[in-house]
Amino acid sequence: MRKLISSITLTGLTMSLLAQFANAAEVYAPVPDKIKGVMNNAAPSDAIVLFDGSDLDAWQSAGNDEAAAWTIEDGVVTVNNGAGSIKTRQAFDNFQLHIEWSPTATIKGEGQSRGNSGIFLNSIFELQVLDSWENPTYVNGQAGSVYLQHAPLVNVSRPPGAWQSYDIIFKAPVYAASGELESPAYLTVFHNGVLILNNVKILGATYTEEPEYSTRCTPYGQTREQDCSGPMPLTLQDHGQLVSFRNIWLRELH
Repeated sequence: MRKLISSITLTGLTMSLLAQFANAAEVYAPVPDKIKGVMNNAAPSDAIVLFDGSDLDAWQSAGNDEAAAWTIEDGVVTVNNGAGSIKTRQAFDNFQLHIEWSPTATIKGEGQSRGNSGIFLNSIFELQVLDSWENPTYVNGQAGSVYLQHAPLVNVSRPPGAWQSYDIIFKAPVYAASGELESPAYLTVFHNGVLILNNVKILGATYTEEPEYSTRCTPYGQTREQDCSGPMPLTLQDHGQLVSFRNIWLRELH
Protein backbone atom coordinates (compact mmCIF):
# COMPACT_ATOMS: atom_id res chain seq x y z
CA MET A 1 0.00 0.00 0.00
CA ARG A 2 2.86 2.35 0.90
CA LYS A 3 4.46 1.75 -2.54
CA LEU A 4 1.16 2.48 -4.27
CA ILE A 5 0.70 5.73 -2.32
CA SER A 6 4.28 6.76 -3.11
CA SER A 7 3.74 5.97 -6.78
CA ILE A 8 0.52 7.97 -6.91
CA THR A 9 2.18 10.88 -5.08
CA LEU A 10 5.16 10.81 -7.46
CA THR A 11 2.91 10.62 -10.49
CA GLY A 12 0.86 13.53 -9.22
CA LEU A 13 3.99 15.55 -8.54
CA THR A 14 5.35 14.74 -12.00
CA MET A 15 2.09 15.76 -13.64
CA SER A 16 2.09 18.97 -11.65
CA LEU A 17 5.64 19.82 -12.72
CA LEU A 18 4.87 18.99 -16.35
CA ALA A 19 1.81 21.25 -16.20
CA GLN A 20 3.94 24.08 -14.82
CA PHE A 21 6.52 23.62 -17.55
CA ALA A 22 3.75 23.53 -20.21
CA ASN A 23 2.19 26.70 -18.84
CA ALA A 24 5.56 28.43 -18.85
CA ALA A 25 6.10 27.46 -22.51
CA GLU A 26 2.70 28.59 -23.76
CA VAL A 27 2.81 31.74 -25.91
CA TYR A 28 -0.28 33.88 -26.64
CA ALA A 29 1.16 36.84 -28.57
CA PRO A 30 1.68 38.02 -31.19
CA VAL A 31 -1.36 36.34 -32.72
CA PRO A 32 -0.78 35.21 -36.36
CA ASP A 33 -2.69 37.20 -38.96
CA LYS A 34 -5.82 35.54 -40.25
CA ILE A 35 -5.86 35.17 -44.04
CA LYS A 36 -7.78 33.31 -46.70
CA GLY A 37 -5.80 30.46 -48.21
CA VAL A 38 -5.82 29.15 -51.77
CA MET A 39 -9.40 28.47 -52.86
CA ASN A 40 -10.58 27.56 -56.34
CA ASN A 41 -7.07 28.32 -57.61
CA ALA A 42 -7.26 31.91 -56.33
CA ALA A 43 -4.24 33.43 -54.59
CA PRO A 44 -4.14 33.74 -50.79
CA SER A 45 -5.57 36.98 -49.48
CA ASP A 46 -2.14 38.30 -48.42
CA ALA A 47 -0.44 37.49 -51.75
CA ILE A 48 0.94 39.97 -54.28
CA VAL A 49 -0.67 39.02 -57.58
CA LEU A 50 1.93 39.40 -60.31
CA PHE A 51 -0.21 38.08 -63.18
CA ASP A 52 -3.93 37.29 -63.10
CA GLY A 53 -4.43 37.02 -66.85
CA SER A 54 -5.47 40.61 -67.48
CA ASP A 55 -2.31 42.70 -67.90
CA LEU A 56 1.43 42.95 -67.34
CA ASP A 57 1.33 46.10 -65.22
CA ALA A 58 3.48 44.39 -62.57
CA TRP A 59 6.22 43.71 -65.14
CA GLN A 60 8.65 45.57 -67.37
CA SER A 61 11.36 44.77 -69.87
CA ALA A 62 14.47 43.48 -68.12
CA GLY A 63 16.71 45.17 -70.66
CA ASN A 64 15.39 48.71 -70.79
CA ASP A 65 12.68 49.08 -68.08
CA GLU A 66 10.02 49.79 -70.72
CA ALA A 67 6.60 48.11 -70.70
CA ALA A 68 6.75 44.32 -70.91
CA ALA A 69 6.09 43.28 -74.52
CA TRP A 70 5.05 39.66 -74.13
CA THR A 71 1.74 38.43 -75.59
CA ILE A 72 -1.44 38.07 -73.52
CA GLU A 73 -4.31 35.97 -74.83
CA ASP A 74 -7.12 34.14 -73.01
CA GLY A 75 -5.63 34.91 -69.60
CA VAL A 76 -2.22 33.52 -70.50
CA VAL A 77 1.06 35.37 -71.14
CA THR A 78 3.47 33.89 -73.68
CA VAL A 79 7.10 34.70 -74.39
CA ASN A 80 7.34 37.08 -77.33
CA ASN A 81 10.52 35.76 -78.88
CA GLY A 82 13.02 38.54 -79.42
CA ALA A 83 11.28 40.97 -77.07
CA GLY A 84 13.63 39.99 -74.28
CA SER A 85 13.18 38.81 -70.74
CA ILE A 86 10.81 40.57 -68.35
CA LYS A 87 11.17 41.43 -64.66
CA THR A 88 8.84 42.53 -61.89
CA ARG A 89 8.65 46.23 -61.12
CA GLN A 90 8.75 45.35 -57.44
CA ALA A 91 11.79 43.87 -55.68
CA PHE A 92 11.68 41.02 -53.16
CA ASP A 93 13.98 39.09 -50.85
CA ASN A 94 12.43 36.08 -49.08
CA PHE A 95 9.20 34.76 -50.56
CA GLN A 96 6.76 32.00 -51.43
CA LEU A 97 6.04 31.96 -55.17
CA HIS A 98 3.38 30.14 -57.15
CA ILE A 99 3.69 30.08 -60.93
CA GLU A 100 2.10 27.94 -63.63
CA TRP A 101 3.77 27.34 -66.98
CA SER A 102 3.33 25.39 -70.18
CA PRO A 103 5.72 24.71 -73.06
CA THR A 104 4.15 24.71 -76.51
CA ALA A 105 2.39 21.50 -77.54
CA THR A 106 4.25 21.61 -80.85
CA ILE A 107 7.45 19.66 -80.37
CA LYS A 108 10.40 21.31 -82.07
CA GLY A 109 14.00 20.50 -81.31
CA GLU A 110 15.35 18.45 -78.46
CA GLY A 111 17.26 18.82 -75.23
CA GLN A 112 17.75 22.47 -74.31
CA SER A 113 16.04 23.57 -77.53
CA ARG A 114 12.62 22.36 -76.43
CA GLY A 115 10.36 24.54 -74.29
CA ASN A 116 13.23 26.41 -72.69
CA SER A 117 12.67 29.36 -70.36
CA GLY A 118 13.63 30.13 -66.78
CA ILE A 119 12.56 31.79 -63.56
CA PHE A 120 15.37 33.94 -62.20
CA LEU A 121 15.03 34.40 -58.46
CA ASN A 122 16.61 37.69 -57.37
CA SER A 123 17.18 38.09 -61.15
CA ILE A 124 20.33 36.02 -60.58
CA PHE A 125 19.51 32.37 -59.78
CA GLU A 126 17.74 30.35 -62.49
CA LEU A 127 15.14 27.71 -61.76
CA GLN A 128 14.95 25.93 -65.10
CA VAL A 129 11.77 25.76 -67.18
CA LEU A 130 12.04 23.11 -69.91
CA ASP A 131 9.92 20.53 -71.70
CA SER A 132 11.40 17.52 -69.91
CA TRP A 133 8.76 15.02 -71.01
CA GLU A 134 10.72 12.22 -72.72
CA ASN A 135 13.38 14.77 -73.61
CA PRO A 136 16.84 13.70 -72.34
CA THR A 137 19.38 16.39 -71.48
CA TYR A 138 21.95 17.00 -68.75
CA VAL A 139 20.13 16.48 -65.46
CA ASN A 140 21.23 19.75 -63.89
CA GLY A 141 19.62 21.51 -66.84
CA GLN A 142 16.26 19.71 -66.96
CA ALA A 143 12.99 21.17 -65.66
CA GLY A 144 13.15 21.88 -61.96
CA SER A 145 16.92 22.18 -61.74
CA VAL A 146 18.90 25.06 -60.33
CA TYR A 147 20.64 25.57 -63.63
CA LEU A 148 24.01 23.78 -63.74
CA GLN A 149 24.00 23.37 -59.94
CA HIS A 150 21.28 21.06 -58.62
CA ALA A 151 19.27 18.38 -60.44
CA PRO A 152 15.69 17.80 -59.27
CA LEU A 153 15.06 14.82 -57.00
CA VAL A 154 12.54 13.40 -59.49
CA ASN A 155 11.15 14.28 -62.94
CA VAL A 156 7.48 15.22 -62.58
CA SER A 157 7.12 16.74 -66.05
CA ARG A 158 3.85 16.53 -67.96
CA PRO A 159 3.46 16.17 -71.75
CA PRO A 160 4.07 19.20 -74.00
CA GLY A 161 1.18 21.67 -73.91
CA ALA A 162 0.01 20.57 -70.45
CA TRP A 163 -0.03 23.10 -67.62
CA GLN A 164 2.49 22.60 -64.83
CA SER A 165 3.14 24.39 -61.56
CA TYR A 166 6.06 25.40 -59.38
CA ASP A 167 5.58 26.28 -55.73
CA ILE A 168 8.77 27.88 -54.49
CA ILE A 169 10.19 28.89 -51.14
CA PHE A 170 13.16 31.20 -51.63
CA LYS A 171 15.49 32.53 -48.97
CA ALA A 172 17.63 35.37 -50.30
CA PRO A 173 21.35 35.71 -49.63
CA VAL A 174 22.45 37.93 -46.74
CA TYR A 175 25.47 40.21 -46.87
CA ALA A 176 27.34 41.90 -44.05
CA ALA A 177 27.89 45.67 -44.07
CA SER A 178 31.44 44.92 -45.24
CA GLY A 179 30.03 43.20 -48.35
CA GLU A 180 30.99 39.71 -47.24
CA LEU A 181 28.45 36.95 -47.76
CA GLU A 182 26.92 35.95 -44.41
CA SER A 183 24.42 33.40 -45.75
CA PRO A 184 23.87 32.06 -49.29
CA ALA A 185 20.47 31.68 -50.93
CA TYR A 186 18.39 28.56 -50.27
CA LEU A 187 15.62 27.09 -52.38
CA THR A 188 12.78 24.61 -51.93
CA VAL A 189 10.58 23.71 -54.91
CA PHE A 190 7.47 21.61 -55.46
CA HIS A 191 6.84 20.68 -59.11
CA ASN A 192 3.22 19.69 -59.78
CA GLY A 193 2.81 19.19 -56.04
CA VAL A 194 5.90 16.98 -55.61
CA LEU A 195 9.02 18.04 -53.70
CA ILE A 196 11.94 18.21 -56.15
CA LEU A 197 14.42 20.56 -54.40
CA ASN A 198 14.66 20.37 -50.62
CA ASN A 199 16.24 23.47 -49.11
CA VAL A 200 19.24 23.32 -51.46
CA LYS A 201 22.05 25.83 -51.10
CA ILE A 202 22.48 27.92 -54.24
CA LEU A 203 26.17 28.16 -55.09
CA GLY A 204 25.93 31.58 -56.72
CA ALA A 205 24.75 33.25 -59.91
CA THR A 206 23.78 30.65 -62.53
CA TYR A 207 24.58 32.63 -65.70
CA THR A 208 28.16 33.72 -64.94
CA GLU A 209 31.22 31.75 -65.97
CA GLU A 210 31.42 30.32 -62.44
CA PRO A 211 28.80 30.54 -59.66
CA GLU A 212 29.48 33.67 -57.67
CA TYR A 213 28.04 35.98 -55.01
CA SER A 214 28.68 39.69 -55.10
CA THR A 215 27.06 42.84 -53.78
CA ARG A 216 27.56 44.30 -57.26
CA CYS A 217 26.27 42.46 -60.32
CA THR A 218 24.61 42.81 -63.71
CA PRO A 219 21.36 40.82 -63.32
CA TYR A 220 20.30 38.38 -66.00
CA GLY A 221 18.93 40.08 -69.12
CA GLN A 222 20.13 43.49 -68.01
CA THR A 223 23.03 45.67 -69.11
CA ARG A 224 23.68 47.86 -66.08
CA GLU A 225 25.74 46.88 -63.06
CA GLN A 226 23.92 47.61 -59.82
CA ASP A 227 23.68 46.92 -56.11
CA CYS A 228 22.56 43.31 -55.72
CA SER A 229 22.87 43.02 -51.94
CA GLY A 230 19.19 43.62 -51.13
CA PRO A 231 15.74 42.87 -52.54
CA MET A 232 15.74 42.15 -56.28
CA PRO A 233 13.09 41.67 -59.00
CA LEU A 234 11.87 38.32 -60.26
CA THR A 235 12.78 37.70 -63.92
CA LEU A 236 11.17 35.46 -66.56
CA GLN A 237 13.45 34.43 -69.42
CA ASP A 238 13.02 34.87 -73.14
CA HIS A 239 15.07 31.95 -74.45
CA GLY A 240 13.69 32.20 -77.97
CA GLN A 241 11.06 29.49 -77.49
CA LEU A 242 7.30 29.44 -76.92
CA VAL A 243 6.51 29.05 -73.24
CA SER A 244 3.39 30.38 -71.54
CA PHE A 245 2.69 31.42 -67.95
CA ARG A 246 -0.40 32.08 -65.83
CA ASN A 247 -1.58 32.50 -62.24
CA ILE A 248 1.56 34.06 -60.79
CA TRP A 249 1.45 35.20 -57.17
CA LEU A 250 3.96 35.79 -54.39
CA ARG A 251 3.87 36.06 -50.61
CA GLU A 252 6.67 37.97 -48.92
CA LEU A 253 8.20 36.09 -45.98
CA HIS A 254 9.70 37.97 -43.06
